Amino acid sequence: MTSPVFRDNLLRGKVAFVTGGSSGICLRIAERFATQGAKVAILGRTQEKLDRATAGIREAGGVAIGFAADVRDYAALSGALQKARETYGEIDILLCGAAGNFPAPALGMSANGFKAVIDIDLLGTFNTCRAAYEHLRKPGASVVAISATHAFRPIPLQAHVCAGKAGVDILIKTLAVEWGSAGVRLNVISPGPVDQTEGMRRLAPTEDIRARLTRSIPLQRFASKDEIADLALFLCSAGAAYITGAVFVCDGGQSLTGSSFASVMDRAT
Repeated sequence: MTSPVFRDNLLRGKVAFVTGGSSGICLRIAERFATQGAKVAILGRTQEKLDRATAGIREAGGVAIGFAADVRDYAALSGALQKARETYGEIDILLCGAAGNFPAPALGMSANGFKAVIDIDLLGTFNTCRAAYEHLRKPGASVVAISATHAFRPIPLQAHVCAGKAGVDILIKTLAVEWGSAGVRLNVISPGPVDQTEGMRRLAPTEDIRARLTRSIPLQRFASKDEIADLALFLCSAGAAYITGAVFVCDGGQSLTGSSFASVMDRAT
């Protein structure tokens, strides 16, 4: 949970609300926020996972609470935000990270399957931002959404995710324009392959696929969850006070190599 980059309590006195925070990239971000002094509220769908996540943060010396709710349920999400504010005070940071994914060709995907991912990724991001606005409406508030390079690169077996993430990117840019006068900053992190995540276990289930993906990345490795967390920390810190409406691609240069990701996935299926 410690970072080699930041050790300065950059978020001391802040309150962060993290969706999708019970596992994966978003849990690592919640952990990073906590180590930097923030009180963290995490939201997920499974209470057992939330309990493990918050216990880990508290054992490491952080302050954390978990709320079981689905980002597709606006009323439940709004209630969780209100409880977080009542527990810790005004919310300063919002991390929109709840996401859904499953590999499937477009012709092998039902309308309901497509809709489920759109609803979690895009509608869920809108719900989270919309419900949180009344708590964030102040100078210095920061929103970060976790997107993916799917938003601007067509990837086989990922039509639903590509569509959802493209929507997330433009939604956050639009809100950055609309909410800037209130002092709220909104930005996007767009990771490529991130090691030890459920997404990569699904998209790169074999060593052959993993090796091919690695060769498609100029830096010749996957990102670590810590590297995504450090970027999120920067965007929520005073060092990023004049940055809003930006998409930060963190993919080791993979998106600069054209259609290599698509080619790898196509050869593997």
